Parts: sequence; structure tokens; C-alpha cells
Amino acid sequence: MTEHQQHALHQRFLRGLSLSPDRPALRIGTEEVTYRALHEQALIMAGSVGSAKTVGVLSGKSVTAYVGILAGLYAGATVVPLHPGFPAARTRRMLEVCGTEALIADGLGRAALREIYGDAPGVPVVEADPARALTAPRPVDASDVAYLLFTSGSTGRPKGVPITHGSTHTYFRLLDARYDFGPDDVFTQTFDLNFDCAMFDLFCAWGAGATVDAVPSAAYRDIPAHLAERGITVWFSTPSAISLIRRMGGLRPGSLPGLRWSFFAGEALRCTDAADWHAAAPGSVLENIYGPTELTVTITGHRWDPESSPRLAVNGLVPIGSVHEGHDHVLLAEDGSEDDVEGELLITGPQMTAGYLDPEDDRGRFAERDGRLWYRTGDRVRRLPGGELVYLGRLDSQVQVQGWRVELAEVDHALRACEGVEDVVTVARPVEGSTELVVFYTGRIRRPAELARALRELLPQGMLPRHYEHVAQFPLNSNRKVDRPVLAARAAELLRS
Repeated sequence: MTEHQQHALHQRFLRGLSLSPDRPALRIGTEEVTYRALHEQALIMAGSVGSAKTVGVLSGKSVTAYVGILAGLYAGATVVPLHPGFPAARTRRMLEVCGTEALIADGLGRAALREIYGDAPGVPVVEADPARALTAPRPVDASDVAYLLFTSGSTGRPKGVPITHGSTHTYFRLLDARYDFGPDDVFTQTFDLNFDCAMFDLFCAWGAGATVDAVPSAAYRDIPAHLAERGITVWFSTPSAISLIRRMGGLRPGSLPGLRWSFFAGEALRCTDAADWHAAAPGSVLENIYGPTELTVTITGHRWDPESSPRLAVNGLVPIGSVHEGHDHVLLAEDGSEDDVEGELLITGPQMTAGYLDPEDDRGRFAERDGRLWYRTGDRVRRLPGGELVYLGRLDSQVQVQGWRVELAEVDHALRACEGVEDVVTVARPVEGSTELVVFYTGRIRRPAELARALRELLPQGMLPRHYEHVAQFPLNSNRKVDRPVLAARAAELLRS
């Protein structure tokens, strides 16, 4: 790889290949794939992709998925990770709007395709042909899009977020300076591959010659035993996993002795959860890392200290830390003026995407200030005396549910399409360290199972509400707007019942 190609995201795998050619790059259950074998499979698949500029990877956590991501990068294409369990209509729209020219799919993906397209012609599935193998990855520019992920959209139309090779190069270069990952590390892979945090796992591990180990759902019944058996040294998940592991009895003091690093992102991290995890993994450095997809995985980080971190907390939440070097940020008050202490967090810098796949989605999320483009996170934060930031909450109706960013308006929009439903208001309430959704609706009374079944055709499983409550009319405040605090209080009662 020539010097000018160091920005290429796949260069991180090549670095791992040079460090650990015959060590495992990937483990899924009893299946193990070395760096050398994964590299060779990816070259074959990359050549088989041909000249496609956008390659979808529709697969569960199988070897095919990981080969597919690497192959798309080797081919010089934009990789679009897709979840085979998502509703067919949603996946079909994603395939259409990003102009997918080729698909890499495993058995689950192929089954999903039959539901998506039926008998109609769809995106062609790539068949690996050894005769077409590349001899080396194709060159890319720093401005080329490495991967494209979709986030929730308020109109029921997911928003495509393109992330360039240059942005990932900046990101992982900063992480290399911050962490001491090496070939002996084994990283968990708890995230689905269409979730941006999965990129942290893959390319931190592969850049160090380490192993990525996919964590099956059954492992959560006894996480201490699983981590010990697999030799896990680096954990990364949403904070809601802490509550689950605690309920399973796996968060006893000293129960996770093999961990060196523990990372949490995707939701607000509570001090009580961080303290319990740190006690269970006393040899591990714990970090709360924060960042929307639009800023390339994460853009801040706070290193937990059992003495000082709780004193810095606000509302029991661990600080999100300092913004990455080389980026600027401002806090905006409600009137649009800058505030030194508290306000909406805006960030600009090399990790920021230049905009959504559809420029129509940029409105309200990107702002011009001082001749530069800034990303509006929609998160209200407070700047602490030492300069770190602490998360206070969302300014709008976007929330995190099990790590997924959900626009409440998208749930409203989808449910209004159900027969007999007139209007909908979805509210979110914190429950045991996570967030759950409650729907209030007017119109004809429907059985909750009917509403849930209708939503499953439109929304991913993680975005489905827990309760559906019929009301004759919505409560209104003095401004004649829907009184969301009243509904939120009612939602809290429902979740307690």
C-alpha cells in the first residue's frame, strides 16, 4: 500500500494482516478465520463485485458479513451494511435510495431478499468467483465514501449518512493515540453491523492485529463465563447491557477480571451502572464515549474515575467528556446565541459528514457559522469547569432505544397509517437504565397486538413501543398544544403497572 493510501479504511485490516497473518481476525461461535484467510476471501469477493460503486451487505453476523464489508472496501466501493431482520419495505427503500448495484448476502439475507422483491428482479447477489480475485485493494481518495449508514427519519424515510475514508482515518488515528490495543486483545462484537459502533470494534481490532469475537444473545445469561471462555479483553456495548447483565447475576464484584478496556455508547450512562461495571471489572479502564453517526462513530470521551466522575455527574449521568482534538464545538442557547455553559452542542471538524445522502434531509441538522458547516446534534449539554461536557437530554423528539436513534415522529407517522387510527403521540420514558416507548392514539380502539403487528411491517424491532394506550383526545396545555408532560407522566404509570 503506497503512502498516499494510508487514509483508506481497509488499510487498517492490512496493518493487522502484517502484524498477525495467521492469528484469528474473526471468531463466530466455533468458527475462526485468520487474517490471511479473511484477506484472501475478501480479494475474491471484491473482484467478483466488479465495477459496482455501491455494495450492500445484507447478512446476519456470519463470516459472509465480515468478508462482505472488507470486500466492498477492497473493491473501492461504498459499503452499505443492512440488517436482514428489518421490514422488507424499509430495506427496499434503503437499497433504492443509495443506488445499490450489488449485494453480498448470506442465507438470512437471501431469505430477506425473497420477501423484499418477491418474483420481481432486484439487486443482483454477488457470487464469489476465484478467477476474478483482485491481487490488491483498489485505490481510493480520502473524499470517497467508505460506508453509508441509515438513521431514523421523522417522515418514515430513513436518512442516509455517508462517511468518507478521510473521516475514518482521522477518527482511528485519534483512537490509536488514546488506546493501547494490541494483537493479544479480543474485542466483543455486540452491535449489529448496520450500527456505527460496530465499526469501532472492527477497525480498532483489525488495526491492532487483534481478534473480533461476535457475542451471541445466549451469552448474556452468563457473561462472566462467556468472557472468560473466549478470552475477551475489550468490551463495547450500549449501557442497557449493564442492566441486563446485572439481572442475570453477572455483575458481581470481580466477576469480569479479564477485561482491560470497557466502552459504552449509544445511550446515556448512569453513574450507578458505571460504578457497578467498574467493580465487576476492576482491571479495566472504563470510558463513556459519545457521538452521532454524522460525526463518525464517536466524537467525545470521558474516562471513568470512581472518585471524581460521580462529582462531575449531572442528574446521575456520567460526563461524555471532551471533544476530539482537531474539532471545534459551540453551545447554542435557545435564542441562537453562544452560551459558555449550557446549550445545544454543535460540532465541526474532519470527522463530520458533509451532509446526508439526500440534501433535503440537511435542513435543521447542518448550519453555516463563520463560513464553516456545523452539525447540530440536537443534544443539550453543559460544560463543566474543567472543560468536559455532560449530556442533559434531547432538544427534540429524538431518543435512544437500545442504542438505536429513534425519531418519535417516525413512530407517530408509521402508526397513523394503521386503519382506524386518527392521531398519535409517542413518548419515551427511562426504565432500568434504558428507554421504552409508549404510544397514545385517538380514533378507533385497536388491540395492542394489532398495532404492534402493523408496526412490525414498517419499523425495526428495536423501535417498537412497549405500550399502546387509546385516549378520546389528547390533553392540551395553555398554548393549545399537546401536553407531552401529562402524557409522559401517564406513560410512567403504565410502565410501573
